[in-house]
Amino acid sequence: MLIGKRKYRFSILGLIITGLVLVVFWTGLLVSPVAAQPLELPSISLQVGGEDNPGSLSTTLQLILLLTVLSLAPAIVILLTSFTRIIVVLSFLRSSLATNQMPPNQILIGLALFLTFFVMAPTLQEVNREAIQPLLQGEIAQDTAFTRAMDPIRTFMFEQTREKDLALFVKMAKIERPRNFDDIPNYVLIPSFIISELKTAFQIGFIIFIPFLIIDMVVASALMSMGMMMLPPMMISLPFKILLFVLVDGWNLVIQSLIQSFG
Repeated sequence: MLIGKRKYRFSILGLIITGLVLVVFWTGLLVSPVAAQPLELPSISLQVGGEDNPGSLSTTLQLILLLTVLSLAPAIVILLTSFTRIIVVLSFLRSSLATNQMPPNQILIGLALFLTFFVMAPTLQEVNREAIQPLLQGEIAQDTAFTRAMDPIRTFMFEQTREKDLALFVKMAKIERPRNFDDIPNYVLIPSFIISELKTAFQIGFIIFIPFLIIDMVVASALMSMGMMMLPPMMISLPFKILLFVLVDGWNLVIQSLIQSFG
């Protein structure tokens, strides 16, 4: 007990001495001539306009527009392309396998992105040919380039959107009944496309769940018939589900079905 008390006193004394040393050090540093000088910080300014040359102003506005598009790029990639359907189906696949975050989220998102680029390649090539390249060469204006870029994307979304979903948002938007696809604005088309993609993804996910659900039911019934009610069925069914998925070349079938679902 005496030794313990001495160690405790020495530790407190050491903390006090260390604190005094730090106080003296910082006090001397603050009152020194070097510390008395004001700290100079670099100034950063951003200006738009104020130039006599209209070309410099146009370049500045294009830079701001580019930064705005880059900040909205994740939402554009997720909501206006095939990414939504692909990532939802892959998430259903992982949940049906019950592999505890395997594959990881980074791998699923990366795979979904590359599959999105694969599915959207014809559309993106048309956007580049009809809108981006003429804009960079100065042949068309920015508003014309935006209209030309949206046309292939709208065509893709119309092909994947159900008429029932379009009718729902046309009714809620309280606009006149459209005579053709050109009369449907983007703010009506985009949410219609999103809920159509979600419905299709859930349908594919339901089909994926069925064989793995059957395996879980068979394993649970076998364990109950053997009196092993305390043994979790998931522990036994997991290897069988992985084995079934590997034997039928599950990744090939799922990816093939996903790509073909965009027709």
